Amino acid sequence: MKRLILLSAAVLVLSSCGAKSKTGQCCTKTAKEISLQLYSLRDDIGKDYDAVIKKVGEMGYTSVEAAGYNSGKFYGKTPAEFKKDVEAAGMTVLSSHTSRQLSENELKSKNFSESLKWWDECIEAHAETGAKYIVMPSMPVPKTLADLQTYCEYYNEIGKRCKEKGMSFGYHNHAFEFTKIEDKMMYDYMIENTNPEYVLFQMDVYWVVMGKQSPVDYFNKYPGRFELLHIKDNKELGQSGMVGFDAIFKNTDAAGTKYLVVEVEKYNFTPYESVQKSLDYLLSCPLVKESYSK
Repeated sequence: MKRLILLSAAVLVLSSCGAKSKTGQCCTKTAKEISLQLYSLRDDIGKDYDAVIKKVGEMGYTSVEAAGYNSGKFYGKTPAEFKKDVEAAGMTVLSSHTSRQLSENELKSKNFSESLKWWDECIEAHAETGAKYIVMPSMPVPKTLADLQTYCEYYNEIGKRCKEKGMSFGYHNHAFEFTKIEDKMMYDYMIENTNPEYVLFQMDVYWVVMGKQSPVDYFNKYPGRFELLHIKDNKELGQSGMVGFDAIFKNTDAAGTKYLVVEVEKYNFTPYESVQKSLDYLLSCPLVKESYSK
């Protein structure tokens, strides 16, 4: 009976992503495909780009998501240089956050030609890095559903151009998308009025919760639309106890998830330590797959 009780207790411990030993250390870690949004180390990368890229690879991340594209370069490096640096650190370039908003004239006329010239150059640069995804990190809140519809059409066109170059285009949410424009929830309208062939959604699970919504409910409502997940908490992963990561990781098949991307925006420790602790949380979690893309 004593052995049975001990065995049951062990199963309960291993069932949670927050499982730790008596010393407070995480359980045994397993190598997994996990990407890092480099915005997590924004101050450090601005001071020493080379050191950050090297350190992220040493931590155990397998790929990066850039947040430093500007005028054909990534963190001041050419696409080829950025690709080489990331690969030298044992990783790949998975994705990149970059954006161009519509001008007032484009929004009214639905003539996106000027912005699409910019996107053509942007897509070419990203293709050179080997990135699989380009992600729009945010957008202004449209005043009307008509304006939101125009943005959906714009995103469809960007996604079509990305697909022609062998990449995918996505949109990353914050919390404001879970408010209504006229009588429609903004996020739902975007999902329902973009073409799944051209536009995916990189769900930021923390911001969904901050928007008073359930990530899993969205997985089930719109299955297959969430190919990328931004795995984020208030600070380090698992720190707040608010997000419900166990339920999220149990429902990634419904979401259509192929990649997990860690983002840490605020810290209890140094940025490096917080980024490492967040990776360790996922590597130690038995609910997180070794790969979602295979």
